[in-house]
Order: sequence, then C-alpha cells, then structure tokens
Amino acid sequence: MSAALSMVDLLVIGGGVNGTGIAADAAGRGLSVMLCERADLGGATSSSSTKLIHGGLRYLETYQFRLVRESLAEREVLLHAAPHIVWPLRFRLPHHKALRPQWMIRSGLFLYDHLSKRVSLPASHGLKFNENDPLQPEFGAGFEYSDCWVDDARLVVLNAMQARQHGARILTRTACEHIDAQLDPQSKNTTWSARLRDVNNGEERWVNARCIVNASGPWVGKLGRQLQPQTPPADVRLVKGSHIVVPRMYEGDEAYLLQNPDGRVVFVIPYEDQFSLIGTTEEEYTGDPAAAAMSPEETAYLLAVASSYFKKAPDASQVLYHFSGVRPLIDDGDENASRVSRDYTLELSRSPAPLLTVYGGKITTYRRLAESAMDQLKAVFPDMKPSWTIDAYLPGGEFASQQQLQDDLAGEFPWIDRALLRSWVRRYGTRTRVMLEGARQVADLGVSFGEDLYEREIRYLYDQEWAQSADDVLWRRTKLGLRLNAEQKAAVARFCQTCLSHENRNPDDEKNKKRILPGQCL
Repeated sequence: MSAALSMVDLLVIGGGVNGTGIAADAAGRGLSVMLCERADLGGATSSSSTKLIHGGLRYLETYQFRLVRESLAEREVLLHAAPHIVWPLRFRLPHHKALRPQWMIRSGLFLYDHLSKRVSLPASHGLKFNENDPLQPEFGAGFEYSDCWVDDARLVVLNAMQARQHGARILTRTACEHIDAQLDPQSKNTTWSARLRDVNNGEERWVNARCIVNASGPWVGKLGRQLQPQTPPADVRLVKGSHIVVPRMYEGDEAYLLQNPDGRVVFVIPYEDQFSLIGTTEEEYTGDPAAAAMSPEETAYLLAVASSYFKKAPDASQVLYHFSGVRPLIDDGDENASRVSRDYTLELSRSPAPLLTVYGGKITTYRRLAESAMDQLKAVFPDMKPSWTIDAYLPGGEFASQQQLQDDLAGEFPWIDRALLRSWVRRYGTRTRVMLEGARQVADLGVSFGEDLYEREIRYLYDQEWAQSADDVLWRRTKLGLRLNAEQKAAVARFCQTCLSHENRNPDDEKNKKRILPGQCL
C-alpha cells in the first residue's frame, strides 16, 4: 500500500546526531524537512560514543587546531543549550613517565585552555597523587582539566524534537529504498523522488525532495553509490570503537584519561552513578556496521589498560555491559586508525539534483557541522532564514541549573521521591512537567517495573520521543537496562509489545494518537 506523494525542500537520510542536527537547523530556517531513519534515532554510531563533549586533547598532537578550537567553543554552546544532558566533568591525566614528557602535556593543556574562550569551565592545573587516590603508586603526579559529559542518545532525540517543533517530519523505522532524479514540470528543475518504506508494516510512501542530505553515517558510501552510481563517493574508512561498563571503580566524580604505549588513550568515566564506562578501542572494520560487536580482544585490551593504572581494576567477570559503534572517517592514508582525523567533510553535488553528503564528524561538533551544511545549501535555497541554533535551547533545556529545577519540581510534585526527580531532570529537564501532566499521586504513574521506571515514563517515550521497543526505552533513552534485572526487563518488553507496539505510534502521525489509559492492558 502506498501513501500519497508529498514534496519537501529537504529529505535527510539518517537519524544520527548529524542528520537530526541538520534537520533541526534547516527546519528552523523555514525549509520544509523530512527525515527518515531505518531503525531508531541514534541507534548506531551516535549512541555508541564515549559520551563526551570535548575538544579532543590528543588531536593537538596531529595539529588539528581548527577542529580542537571549534570543539572547545561548542562545549559552552551545548552547556547552555542542554544543561539537563550536558554537564561539566573534570578529567585527571596521570603522568606516565615512559610516555609523553610533562612539559609536552603541560604545553598541550595550555593550548587547550586558550584556543577558545572559556566561560564556565575552570582551567587545567597540575596534581599530586597519594595513597588515597585510586591509582597505582607509581603514578605520583598528573594533571586535571575540564571537558563535558553528554547523554549521546538523548542528544539525538532532542535534536529530532527540536526539528519537529519547527515543522519537520521525523520518520523512524522508515527505510529509503529507491531514489530517482526527475524533472519537476512546474519549476523546470530536477528534483529527487524517493520511495520510503515503513519497516514495521511495509507501507510505502513516495516523497519528492528538492535536495537530499546523505547523513547515513557508516552507510554513507553505500547510499552514495545508490544515489549517484556514476560518481564514486569519497573513500570512507570504517573504524570500530568499543566500550565496557563495569561496577563503579572509585569514589569521586572525576574521569580519567589513560595514556597507552600504543599511542591511544582510554577514558574511564563515572557512568549512571553506580558504574564506570571504559573506552574506547579503535580498529579497522569491514563488515555491516549494524552487526558491529565487541571482540574478546577488545575487552582484554581495555581491562589491561585499566589494570595498569588502577589499584582496584575490574576483570572480565565484572563487565556488565558492552557496546560498539562504527565511525565513518575520511581515509587520509594513515595506517594508525586512532590518528585518522575526526573532522567532517561536506560535499555538495548539483547533478542530477542537489545532494549534500556528510562524511565523518564527531558528536561535539554536530551543531557546527549542521551550520556548515546550511551554508553550502544557501546556493540551493537562497531565501532561507539566517543561522539560529547557537543561542537556542534544546527541548527541556530552558533552566539555570539542575539543582534549581529539581527544587522547583519538588515543590510542584512533593509526592515524588527526590532521587527520581533528579533522574528525570537529567533526562527530560523542564519537559518532566510534560511527562507528569495531570499526575497527582504515585498511583497516577501507573505500573512500576522497578528501579523507578514507571508506566507513565514509557508511555511518554512512545508518545513524544519515537520509542518503539523495550531496547529504545532501556538502553538509549533511559539507560535503565543497566539496573533492571532480567525479570524486570522482560516485564518491560512484554508491556511494550502487548500495550504499545501494536499501535505503531509515531509522534508525527495523527492517525497514531490513540491512547491506552495507565494499567488498562495489564
């Protein structure tokens, strides 16, 4: 069955951070935008990062000063735009005497402090470690500097929500299966005609687009060959990065950056209060990006690096969770995958119809990438509005501090536990009020699945944030899969399958606005 043909200015293919960022920026400039993503928003590379908004201290060694400067500036922008999911994090860098000398690290940190204006983040300084620190005794000195934490999957969802607020259509579980160029009889311009298929029910729709953005991440080359078979896309190098999650390794809120003799660095980061996140690996990848998985060798590598620095390091039996993502990087010929640039490249082709291809990039600079994309598209859409995202809040981010918002919500909802309010503030910010609209008591939250996950929150994620499965809820939008036991996760899966998935809700489709009252189907 095919839905009616529609026309848009921009069809964005790919629902990662770059695709949703471009969709939001374009919609805010007055363009009609449709975004299609064959799986979940941020379901691949964009939810498999090290969860950092950072300048990239190690990129200074390869003289990527523009990338570092741009990334450092974006820390302040995102701290303002999304204080619910982005917040400051102090990093400790133990000095390894056999690797980089102290003067080199100190010089690098001086540049890091001054390449871009700092507003809210403190400068770096030296450190002395003692027996009270979690490090091995041979690490007696080091440094401390600032960067930021981010909930990467939620950053993607918030950009999709921002795009929707400006009129964009966001179609998840929707594959772009065929594309043709055709002459528009009215404008006499060549446009794109794309066939989209809902992967849940097989329904097809055709959309005409004046321009296509290929933001498909590690699939960019494959899609590029489909779009323009006569023009091979740029060489893309796929690099897999893997992470492990273990029980909290140490007290304190600081993260650690660990140097390794192979030239790589590994982060150890406080994660979801009770855990530590260790990553990342970097190795060449040639398979299907959707099938990327952590190897035993990668696990052993990360555990070995951690044990070389920490007194109490985890072993393989303590790995609670792991994830892998594939980064699409422009192949610059460097044999060392860790040294390949994380910068982005944009290519605009006007034949047979406008096509913008996005190569590379990192989560920190997604907003600037989107601005650069729109700068290139001015040639296609000369009447678009000016740039606007630098001062804009992402949905839920309109507040001064997490603590103040928690206090305000505690006054409005005194019957909700403060720890739960803290979790919701860190996920939804001011949109916690949207989720709680009409609730007067705990019973109004519906069924409890454990670890403060209630039916109302799951319904909110289905209704407002494009969730369509238990994995969407537990691993991308809330991370509560780390805390729930197997029985509780199975209960969430049954609820999603029995009560919600049959509705095939899409926040953009009015026909899917049917609601089931809390507890009605249980």
